[in-house]
Amino acid sequence: MYTLGIDIGSTSSKCVVMADGSDVVSSAIIEKGAGTDGVDIVLEKALGDAGITMDDIKMTISTGYGRKSYNGDKDMSELSCHAKGGAYIFGEVATIIDIGGQDAKVLRLDKNGQLQNFVMNDKCAAGTGRFLEVMANVLHVDLNEFGEYDAQATERTPISSTCTVFAESEVISCLANNADVKNIIKGIHYSVASRVAGQAKRVGVVPPVVMTGGVSRNSGVVRALEEELDTSIAVSEDSQLAGAIGAAIYAYESYLKNK
Repeated sequence: MYTLGIDIGSTSSKCVVMADGSDVVSSAIIEKGAGTDGVDIVLEKALGDAGITMDDIKMTISTGYGRKSYNGDKDMSELSCHAKGGAYIFGEVATIIDIGGQDAKVLRLDKNGQLQNFVMNDKCAAGTGRFLEVMANVLHVDLNEFGEYDAQATERTPISSTCTVFAESEVISCLANNADVKNIIKGIHYSVASRVAGQAKRVGVVPPVVMTGGVSRNSGVVRALEEELDTSIAVSEDSQLAGAIGAAIYAYESYLKNK
């Protein structure tokens, strides 16, 4: 029995097809988010890779920033879906750090993998993927290369501003003073990590700690967070799919309940 979870973020769309609520049959990620054709493209790819059509899907649940824009069977909060998906991907997990394009969330789970507490920043771009995108544009560096640049840094150029606008001006000043771009990027990562670590400490950081969301692909941010929180953070190649996986599992459970 197939169910589908679709996570419509601000900058990307993720889709997962699951069989019997336990096996990922196919998945897709498209770097186009809410308000674009990314949803149609990611659905077509996930279904095509699974060799099925929407007629084969028993239930669909949407989640994420643009979940209300998709006409599925049901929509659910990304908090619940990331908790469920994070537990599926990593097994035992107590703290989930989810940094997406427009927000950053820290989730605390109980011993049964249920959401216990959370804190969310969705009012400011600081500490989010958008902050990193702005910095990448200022530096004229591909954001996908930030982790590699960070690893080559010899020191950290401090970026003290938490406001994206002020931080942008600060980075421009650093460039004018001939600071090494690699060191600036390392400073940017620590600026993000400091902001998110502050959120994490408000809910209490209990290991095992894992990271989901698109920014989990940035090894520099992960390293900075590990240092700020003084703990190891697990990441997976499926970390960005956590919300969609959780939605697909909830779709299976909901179908069985209403069968």
